[in-house]
Amino acid sequence: MSHTPCFPAWRARFAPQPGRSLPAVYAAELRRCTLDKLEDFLGPFLVGLPALDPARASARERPYSVRRTWWGFLWQMLQLNASCRDVVAQFQALFVLTGQRPVDEANSAYCQARARLPESLFVAALRASAAAADARVTPDGALQGRVVKVLDATTLNLPDTAENQATYPQPTSQKPGVGFPQLHLLVVWSARGGGVLEHVRGSKRDGEMRLLHQLLPALTPGDITVYDRAAGHYVACAQLSAHQVDLISRVSIRQIDWRKGVRLGPDERLVTWKKSQKKSPYLTPAEWAALPVEIVVRVIRVRVKQAGWRTRTLVLVTTLLDPVAYPAAEVAAAYLRRWRIELCLDDLKTVLGLEALRCQSPAMIHRELLALLVAHNLVRAVMASAAREHAVALDRLSFTGSLDALLSFAAASAQASTRAQRRRVWAGLLARLAADLVPWRPGRHEPRAVKRRPKSYPHLNRPRRAYRVVRHGSRFRRPAKIT
Repeated sequence: MSHTPCFPAWRARFAPQPGRSLPAVYAAELRRCTLDKLEDFLGPFLVGLPALDPARASARERPYSVRRTWWGFLWQMLQLNASCRDVVAQFQALFVLTGQRPVDEANSAYCQARARLPESLFVAALRASAAAADARVTPDGALQGRVVKVLDATTLNLPDTAENQATYPQPTSQKPGVGFPQLHLLVVWSARGGGVLEHVRGSKRDGEMRLLHQLLPALTPGDITVYDRAAGHYVACAQLSAHQVDLISRVSIRQIDWRKGVRLGPDERLVTWKKSQKKSPYLTPAEWAALPVEIVVRVIRVRVKQAGWRTRTLVLVTTLLDPVAYPAAEVAAAYLRRWRIELCLDDLKTVLGLEALRCQSPAMIHRELLALLVAHNLVRAVMASAAREHAVALDRLSFTGSLDALLSFAAASAQASTRAQRRRVWAGLLARLAADLVPWRPGRHEPRAVKRRPKSYPHLNRPRRAYRVVRHGSRFRRPAKIT
């Protein structure tokens, strides 16, 4: 009982002493707590979720209840997708500390509890955490104060299992048994707080516009969406306009004749785009017939100047037709900010490990994906709180540094015995984030290249079960043919 590796500061308080039992107030508190007391820091960002309310926890709550399992899953994602054995070890240490029945060292019970978590709980937590991040950021008055959302797509690698291959097959260019299943993900980000609002999943064979078509019902009328050049064509503009959603994008493949249309300024015009004779493959005949024959869009030519670089010209298209209410400078600034928001996707894939998921079935892949998105949103909410509390720019806060500090201060909060001490720890966390600002380096460019060389091992270009490596010293020969 005196061995408490997760909470060393509590050894003297909870160590068995002659004639002294565990205080009931501390026992009841610890029965309700979870790993590193993350709920003390992150719970206020998830209001309105009864399943995660610690006040509803019972003194006889089972080890892997919905609340404990959910926070354990979140802790696992914040720990860079740690193994299930690490979560079970944390629960074991917690239950040893509280003097309860030991937890089995096998991770089967925890994995089954994760599979029982309702996907709706993750969806509700995703929206609540994104709203919490937005609520802590002061909105700007650009674009008439309307909500701006940034859309971006990416591809994720999944474990090579039969179930994953059936739902998310690998590209046809790869040999069977060699590649990995791939999930195509389209994410909607909030340009205000940087949190993930919505997402839609598909296989790699589903293009971005097909995913955007599936996502349209989730967009709110009156929103402004910012997309890259994949949406800079007639179909996307017409579909979004039909849902009362405006678009800012780069022109995809159309050549703009600046001599035609209505001139609004030296670098902006109103032009007419007509519907093609060929139907888009992801639309039904009824949906294609419902689109108008032609639409009017506004094109803006933007010249981006950076020191040491040639002036770059971008041609933007938008359905915001009023040049007075939506000046060209504000439209261009909204599009150029898209890259800053897309760095959030890099944080998800590089820092939190979204690029390669680990679960073995599509149902658990969906839960793992949602848990990672919720973890990202909660870190963004903490960053927004620090930016508001200390009046610093949100863009200057480091996501990686914020995640490291959050985990360290959460462990310190677990050792606090009073509410006042926990409030001091939270205030110290926000002060730490506000003091560790990323240097302001506008126009910085880093090449997409790696310095470390890979090992000189041969490539696994056959199924593993059919691959034999004949070892010869430090060299490798080609595997012999298997007949």
